Amino acid sequence: MPTVLITGAGRGLGLEMVRQYAAEGWQVIATARDPANATELAALAARPDARIRVETLDVANHATIDTLAARLQEGGAPLPIDVLINSAGTMGSGNFAKEGITFGKFGRSDFADWEQVFRINVIGPMKMAEAFVTHVAASEQRKIVSLSSIIGSIEKNTIGGLYAYRATKAALNAVMRSMAVDLGRKHQILAASIHPGWVRTEMGGPRADIDAPTSIAGIRQVIAALDASRAGRFWMYDGSELPW
Repeated sequence: MPTVLITGAGRGLGLEMVRQYAAEGWQVIATARDPANATELAALAARPDARIRVETLDVANHATIDTLAARLQEGGAPLPIDVLINSAGTMGSGNFAKEGITFGKFGRSDFADWEQVFRINVIGPMKMAEAFVTHVAASEQRKIVSLSSIIGSIEKNTIGGLYAYRATKAALNAVMRSMAVDLGRKHQILAASIHPGWVRTEMGGPRADIDAPTSIAGIRQVIAALDASRAGRFWMYDGSELPW
């Protein structure tokens, strides 16, 4: 069976990814910053038929990434990972669900917070790709996907605000586009960005458009359909393409 590695699997969209991929019989490597407090993830992994391996990983802490990459070896060779999904992300110290775009208004920037948002949303996925590229290259499917956001589309930005979050998702899209070119040439790895929709999670809030199962079911279809012609592009969870 294929293997998927998911960051940010302790809650929200990452947790739902674990649930759906495990239900399909995939081997799931579910990573979280604090697995001991990820009770729902632990419950999933404890099911007798589950093929879920829970690992500690903080995308902002590169040592934890390197440690896991080194541990995922089989006889000195990298464990094949068919799909690497960068799901972990943050909007920063503000709360979009409660404040909307007001927490990201011009003139209210917390630049220390900006640095942390960039470290998690942009540098984290880049570090994950560099640490696990040989694992992905050793697999059959060879796919790296990052959850981006329509907020990162420059063309779609008509309301302003959310400066740090917008900037990181636009930067992440640029990273994934370059990754599709470079890793496609060298390793035949398929890379792409996917917008999960506005989802009813802790980050999206209760007024969001769709629930997590709907979002992840769509994302999984987009990933399954990812081929050389669709790599390096920006996709919506429903399979439609977004402008940069």
